[in-house]
Formats: sequence, C-alpha cells, structure tokens
Amino acid sequence: MTNSDQILAIARSWLGTPYHHQASVRGVGCDCLGLVRGIWRELYGSEPELPPIYTPDWAEATGEETLLAAARRNLTEIALEDRGAGDVILFRMIERGPAKHAGILSEDGRFIHAYSARAVTENALSSWWERKMVAAFRWP
Repeated sequence: MTNSDQILAIARSWLGTPYHHQASVRGVGCDCLGLVRGIWRELYGSEPELPPIYTPDWAEATGEETLLAAARRNLTEIALEDRGAGDVILFRMIERGPAKHAGILSEDGRFIHAYSARAVTENALSSWWERKMVAAFRWP
C-alpha cells in the first residue's frame, strides 16, 4: 500500500509547475490530469493507459464521463466521506456536467491541483470546491 506522506511529497514536488494543457512534466507543464499521471509514474513506473487527445472543453462537448471511467479502471473508488490525505478527488465543474477536474487531497482541508492560467498549487478545499466534488479514489 502506498503511504499518503509519500504521495503528498510527490504532489508537492510539482507545486509551481506551470499549467499546460495535456502536459505531464514536472517543472515544465501539466494540467490536472497530468499531475495525477506524473504522480502515478513516480509511484509505479509506466502509466496503465495513456489518455486520448482531449480539448479543454472535451467533457462538456461529449458529455461522456471519460475521466471518471478512467479513474474507476485504474484507482480504487472510495466513499467521499472516507477520503483522506493523498487520495485523488474528482470534480464536476458545471452542474450536471461530467467530471473534468482532478486533485490530490492534502491535510487540513486542502488539496493540490493544476488549473488553467495558473500553476500547480495547494488551495483550501472551500465550500465551493466541496460542492463540486463527485468522487474519491485511493491509489492501488
């Protein structure tokens, strides 16, 4: 089993990495999925699958739960109330839209994520983010 301290140390090593759509290179650029992919590679080596090419609006355009389905194939889903430090959390950015944002839960009600026009950052898991959270996963 993977240690949450190890996961958080890896995630925090990505802090400050500029946002770059579809990228997954620490210190160079990543998006929210790229952050999760980079952590996976450091923990386990090769990624279990490569994501398809996706546009910034892919989830709204197709309406498919692509991110949620991939998380279910490769991570262990847990109840939202059981989430803890180091777990992967997914968000629906628009009501009734598909999940399309990911982050890593840290301690004290915070999470680490990358989002457009910013860098990888650690932010408070505010009530705004809490309302958008739809799923939580443990690393295998």
